[in-house]
Amino acid sequence: QVRLVESGGGSVQAGGSLRLSCAASGDTVGPYAKAWFRQVAGRGSGFVFVAGISYSGNTIKYADSVKGRFTISRDNAKSMLYLQMNNLRPEDTAVYYCAASQILNDWSVSSEYDAWGQGIRVTVSS
Repeated sequence: QVRLVESGGGSVQAGGSLRLSCAASGDTVGPYAKAWFRQVAGRGSGFVFVAGISYSGNTIKYADSVKGRFTISRDNAKSMLYLQMNNLRPEDTAVYYCAASQILNDWSVSSEYDAWGQGIRVTVSS
């Protein structure tokens, strides 16, 4: 089973940037599609899809709310997944999770992902 660990979160002012990383270990032999989700604390909103990328990198999906501001990428040789977040807004404040799936039908459905990281907090102040 693949294990995922996020890093790179923190606090930033609106308009700033952060880069999240997700390191995979264990069964990293793919092909795994990977994605970033986020969850707003205290609202019970569940996991909200942010961005996803296929194993080859040929398919990339973004939530409308982050298009043009966030960029997902991966380095399979290093078993790494990234999320570059620019022009951050207070509404981007959340705990961000990376996730992996071997068989994926719907990028935005969290139950289709087999492995999850522990999450990392991103706070954007106005």
